[in-house]
Amino acid sequence: MENKLVFAKEIIKEAGAFIKKSLSKTITVEEKSAFDDLVTNIDKETQDLLVARIKSAFPTDNILAEENDMVHNIKDGNVWVLDPIDGTVNFIVQQDNFCVMIAYYEKGQGKFGLIYNVMADQLFYGGGQFDVYCNDKLLSPYKRRPLDRCLVGSNAAMYAKNYHGIKGFIDKTLGVRVYGGAGLSMSKVLSGQILAYFSVIYPWDYAAASIMGKKLDYQLETITGELLDYSSRQAVMLVPKDRLEEIRDILNSEN
Repeated sequence: MENKLVFAKEIIKEAGAFIKKSLSKTITVEEKSAFDDLVTNIDKETQDLLVARIKSAFPTDNILAEENDMVHNIKDGNVWVLDPIDGTVNFIVQQDNFCVMIAYYEKGQGKFGLIYNVMADQLFYGGGQFDVYCNDKLLSPYKRRPLDRCLVGSNAAMYAKNYHGIKGFIDKTLGVRVYGGAGLSMSKVLSGQILAYFSVIYPWDYAAASIMGKKLDYQLETITGELLDYSSRQAVMLVPKDRLEEIRDILNSEN
C-alpha cells in the first residue's frame, strides 16, 4: 500500500506542474449543467494525464472521475477517485485557490487520500493505515474548542438560504468562510483552521477528505443523516466525530 501512496504523491505533483504550465496557454471554458458549472480543457487534459499514469502502473485498477463520464462502483475492486481541478471557477477567474484530489479505495474501504493546493504547493495526504500530513508536517487529530472560538466553512448559497439550519448554527460561531472549493475548504478542516464544512458535492469532491478526516477524528456524512452513496451529488458535512450529535441537534433546532 505504501508504494501506491508514494505513486499517488508523484502523479498528483505531476498534475499540479502540468496545470501550472498550462496557465500560459489558451484556456477553453465550457458550461456543463449551469452557467457557473464549468469545465475547461485543462480539467480534461489533467484527468487524462492522471488516468494514463494510473492505468500504465496498475492496468487492472478502476477509475471514478469527474470528467468524461468515468463511473465505477466504489465497492467493486480497486478504485481511484479523481478530481483533476477542484475549484474550476477559482482556476478560471483567479488562477489560484484550486486543488487536485485523489482517493484510493479497495472494495469500498478508503486506503488513502490526497488534496493538493497547486499554487500554494501544499499537499495533504494519508488516512487509512497512514498518518495524515501537510507536506512534512504531521497533522494532529481534532482538538476541541468552544463553538464561539471557531470558524466554519460553507457553500455560500446554503449559508445564505439557511439550508437545514446551517446559518443558524454558524451564527453561534465566530463566522463563515467561503473558499469556493471543497478540497480547499476541507483541507482547512483537516488542519484545524475551521471546525466544519457544509456543501452539496460529488464523490470526487469529498472522497479524499473523508479518508483523511476519519484518521483525524472527523466524520463525513450527509447533513440529513443519509449514507453517502458515492455516485450522486449530496448535501454533506465534514465535522468532528465527538461533536456530531451536538451539531445535528443545533441544525435541527435552527431548521
